[in-house]
Amino acid sequence: MRSTKKGVKVKLMGWKKEQENNVAQGAEFWIETSNSISHICQFDSHGRLSVKVVNDTRPFIHRMVESFLNKFFPSGYPKSVNEGYLTYTQFRALQHFSSAALSVLSTQSLLFAAGLRPTPAQATAVSWILKDGMQHAGKLICSSMGARMDSEPKSWRILADVLYDFGTGLEILSPLCPQLFLELAGLGNFAKGMAVVAARATRLPIYSSFAKEGNLSDLFAKGEAISTLFNVVGMGAGIQLASTVCSTMQGKLIIAPLLSAIHIYSVKEEMRAAPVNTLNPQRTAMIVADFLNTGRVSSPADLRYRENLLFPDRIIEEAGSVSVGKPFCKVVKSPSKFQLLRALFPDEKFLIHRKKKHIDMILENSASGEDALRGWLLAAFTKEREFLDLSEEEVMSAAYKKMDKIFPSFLSEVKSRGWYTDQFLDGNGSRFAL
Repeated sequence: MRSTKKGVKVKLMGWKKEQENNVAQGAEFWIETSNSISHICQFDSHGRLSVKVVNDTRPFIHRMVESFLNKFFPSGYPKSVNEGYLTYTQFRALQHFSSAALSVLSTQSLLFAAGLRPTPAQATAVSWILKDGMQHAGKLICSSMGARMDSEPKSWRILADVLYDFGTGLEILSPLCPQLFLELAGLGNFAKGMAVVAARATRLPIYSSFAKEGNLSDLFAKGEAISTLFNVVGMGAGIQLASTVCSTMQGKLIIAPLLSAIHIYSVKEEMRAAPVNTLNPQRTAMIVADFLNTGRVSSPADLRYRENLLFPDRIIEEAGSVSVGKPFCKVVKSPSKFQLLRALFPDEKFLIHRKKKHIDMILENSASGEDALRGWLLAAFTKEREFLDLSEEEVMSAAYKKMDKIFPSFLSEVKSRGWYTDQFLDGNGSRFAL
């Protein structure tokens, strides 16, 4: 930065003579130069700062790209976000494009089924009216599942789009059964209502996984800008399709499944790119399994493409076949059993019950992610071959000593790899309180 005082003339390429005189006669000003761009910065008589670009030697295409990045990507991109954000954004754009186009076709079909012959512009207006009926019931039902969405935001986000496409599919098919117009429209909007709640509820955890410099609001704003842009483009494409290829039912039956396939594939790849760093049963099991097999802790970015998004509750044998969150009455069936399990590790915030094929773990209400990691690691150690010939109490005691010895270094590496350990998101699993 170069500073200059009142009364000094500044000559810059591209600046007119009268602009130079205005600056020279004004209050204190300075010039800031970076990356081939020069700015004149000046405070006016009211104390307001004005900034003007006076010299930009970059090629036009570079300026266009930077303008696009400033509008649709977080400030400081790519250094201000975690790995995978570009892949996430690309598939998010494709998802919104295909979804918006599909929505126009479904609304047009609904109006055909009702006996109308709408213009493309009418389809957009009526779509907002059709959302209000059964859609509210779907929203109310889905809103009670918030804790599960916190635990598995990726799976619920994919489910949301499957429900949305199911709803639009019913709407597109409605002209084939005009006598069932209200039933199909109502069920379709019911599914779409659930989809809207699930999609909105999982948005924040996904954005949080990319935030790197306390820039969550910036990420959210730019992500919504991308969504809005491609929704508009998708609606335009949908209007064009509705008036050409999809003006007949046969055309819709060909194009709609294709758009739906693109939509679901895009959201799947979008979710796979997100490095969610909160601990839930699946991610905790994968961390423990990798640690037992390789001696190192995997980062959120390492695990993102290995998460099972269709069956997140599966038991992972390599991590000790641990099952967490079962109803308390199914694990502990008598007061004496509870006292026995509690007596094993009275200072811990978990209960471990070994069975033939798996191990049940129940957490206290106040248990954190660190407590879940301790319990999971202990449970996994009890399955090791070196303890096979010991009695139940000897196995538990030996496994606990081993866990307690290595846990500080294990936890330190877990945190250094970017995992958030203050909470364990079990999705409303059963816990106990003393």
